[in-house]
Amino acid sequence: MIIAAQFPGKLRFLFRPARYKVARGGRGSAKSWSFARALLLMGAERKLRILCVREVQLSIKQSVHKLLKDQIDLLGLSSEYQVLETEIRGRNGTEFTFTGLSTLTVDTIKSFEGHDYCWVEEGQTISQQSWRILIPTIRKDGSEIWISYNPALESDETHQRFTVNPPPDCVNVEINWRDNPFFNDVLDRERRHCLAYDPDNYDNIWEGKCKPAVEGAIYFKEIRAIEAEGRIRSVPYDPMLRVHLVYDLGWDDSLGVSLVQRMASEIRVIEYIEVSHTKLDVLSNEIKSRGYNWGRVWLPHDGFAGSLNSGGKSTYDILKALGWDCASREEIVETNVEEGIRYTRLQLRRFYFDKDKTYATEKPKSGNPDLKHTDRSHRLIESAKRYRRHINRQTEAAMTPVKDDNTHGADNIRYIALNSDKMHNSTIGAYTPTRTVRARRA
Repeated sequence: MIIAAQFPGKLRFLFRPARYKVARGGRGSAKSWSFARALLLMGAERKLRILCVREVQLSIKQSVHKLLKDQIDLLGLSSEYQVLETEIRGRNGTEFTFTGLSTLTVDTIKSFEGHDYCWVEEGQTISQQSWRILIPTIRKDGSEIWISYNPALESDETHQRFTVNPPPDCVNVEINWRDNPFFNDVLDRERRHCLAYDPDNYDNIWEGKCKPAVEGAIYFKEIRAIEAEGRIRSVPYDPMLRVHLVYDLGWDDSLGVSLVQRMASEIRVIEYIEVSHTKLDVLSNEIKSRGYNWGRVWLPHDGFAGSLNSGGKSTYDILKALGWDCASREEIVETNVEEGIRYTRLQLRRFYFDKDKTYATEKPKSGNPDLKHTDRSHRLIESAKRYRRHINRQTEAAMTPVKDDNTHGADNIRYIALNSDKMHNSTIGAYTPTRTVRARRA
């Protein structure tokens, strides 16, 4: 059976062997359309077992089942395939099955061993845990994993795993609307409309570029400017400047602390540490081990409230006892969250972030079992990119900020912005190096 089927030139690699085949890009690029078409042609030619997955699939409607059915009709393959409610079967024994990865475990996914191909659709949503479960399962000799996705954040697991740090035997191409020879006038009108009326999202939607932040992020434009101006870079410690500590105290015994230096109008965040279930003295010793030229400690308002877990002492009391120079309640700037967000937006144009210690791809490793880093430690920018508002589903109105794991870092940035103008380099810190001068004998 000979079928004349056309494909974008960039996707010809689909018919050449490779362990991983990745197509990434924006809308109108024919990625999914081509993946479906190629797999159907291969499955009609020889008996194959093909697994189609996505991160979340609550019903078959959320899968590529309909896309495959449409391509069967367009290619004239109705005599080769039987489309059932939850699967597609080939006349020669080829099978297309569909599942969501988020509900699978190492044990439950074993039923998918022996598949020849695995198509991962909307790959940008696949979690690290899902990849760790899926990849070892698709292990038949000659098996392949196909991934189609529109990039979201640069830090997303799929983008890092297959584009930034691709594994061996991986073919990865960027394909967009201009690479699609079948791109029609209807799609082009949509593209032009997006460029005119939603320019902030155009590059991601149509050009397949990573977003500066998640959809609806509170600091979307500010993060985009920070990246465009190269203010996430190497920001080394300057021994001539004081290092101020800015704390955020959170729920479940979690807290974040930024190490900040101020030079004229510049606010330099040289490190961000976030820990959970870690005592203040342990964290204090870890920070003090850096031997910096210390300035002052800036706490949020709840840092001055006593805690039953510490015998009625506040964070302020404990840090003072540990020798730190803490700003008093009267010295810190307090405001409500919304006013603080507005002020932070203005101040972020002054911020510089150290790439290795505020935008790392992984949290730091701790040699101390009592020091428990969270997944956001050394990843402050990640929190800023994912800090967003609740959206009313009926009115689509933006509401209060979402309170999740990103809140610690975002709140910390707000505290830095509010108190930065009080961070002076003339402060005498608790650990300021001193010299001992001995009197000469007469």
